Amino acid sequence: MTKHLELNMDAYLPLRDVVFQTLRSAILKGELKPGERLMELQLADKLGVSRTPIREAIRMLEQEGLAITIPRKGAEVAKMTIKDMEDVLQIRGVLEELAARVSCSKITDQELRELRIAMIEFDEQTKEDNVVELAKADVVFHDIIYKAADNPKLLLLLNNLREQMYRYRTEYLKEKDRHEQLIREHHEIVKALEERNEERVAKIVKQHLRNQERAVKEIIREQG
Repeated sequence: MTKHLELNMDAYLPLRDVVFQTLRSAILKGELKPGERLMELQLADKLGVSRTPIREAIRMLEQEGLAITIPRKGAEVAKMTIKDMEDVLQIRGVLEELAARVSCSKITDQELRELRIAMIEFDEQTKEDNVVELAKADVVFHDIIYKAADNPKLLLLLNNLREQMYRYRTEYLKEKDRHEQLIREHHEIVKALEERNEERVAKIVKQHLRNQERAVKEIIREQG
């Protein structure tokens, strides 16, 4: 287990959320490796907390696909697999295309302004060396489109899939060579929404996800 694991305290968050964010960050940064055991007692001792917030944080990690509990063995950092990613993207692709189509006719001028701001913020974050913040900026951009569809049930489904995709998203964003393409796709999505071009925005979103799928498959194969 990494020697540099430290609790990132936040006075405004419950302890389980602080533990969750600490472990999540360690997994996404590669400090906790795929297949590495998440032993409650050892983690509790290392972070200076009881086992209860550790146990709760591990459950939260499982919901994001970052951890898995194996019978008679316990929890460990989940390995990324092509099958898992394909299963999530198959559903996400349909729902995200639907959200984009619906948003095309419902998105307000204010939401379009917010989307342009989020697009620019993402562009700026690509200049920094912080994949977690870049992933957050990407989430903000897509969330505006989801919310513009004005369908709470669709939003709930997409949010759940977003959590499961978070790890794959960060792996994708780590590669700086892909940033220019991502920026271009975001700009094209915004333009299509501004023009209320439903077919165009659906096509771009579909390609956007296909590019991500191809890239992450390469990463998973390389990590083998």
